[in-house]
Amino acid sequence: MRLARTLRHLVVEGSARRRFPAHALDAIGKAIADGESRHAGQVMFAAEGALPLRDLARGRIARQRAHEVFGHLRVWDTQRNTGVLIYVLLTDHAIEILADRGIAAKVPEAEWQAVCAQMQQRFAAGEFEAGAVEAVNAVSDILARNFPTAGSAKANELPDRPVVR
Repeated sequence: MRLARTLRHLVVEGSARRRFPAHALDAIGKAIADGESRHAGQVMFAAEGALPLRDLARGRIARQRAHEVFGHLRVWDTQRNTGVLIYVLLTDHAIEILADRGIAAKVPEAEWQAVCAQMQQRFAAGEFEAGAVEAVNAVSDILARNFPTAGSAKANELPDRPVVR
């Protein structure tokens, strides 16, 4: 099993860029920007085709990698601890949504899992752009319900453009 997983990860290099071409990244980035105008959170989207070789060698899973990406992209470093990462690992068919402590205290994990499940269905149908945009919109709906804007302009603390490797 471990050898098969390693081979899959080695073969799919670049698949994230094929699944999320420039027009898809534009649409996802626009959905993030539009959503952030409705809530006090900061959303990031990151997709990887495969795990780095060092992570494969250590037997890491998508959730562990998502935590690493969360830190690397500094999603945790927002003024009010309101960062959310939508992380996709294509080779493992894994989707993780991680919320900073300011959000995690109010939003149950089950809500994020429901968004992941819907996204997984769209991805299984080959609808990567639509699935990602719908997930961003669903995350924004959750954030708008729990963390509405205070009516004043807020700083955009994290880039809206998705990160794809």
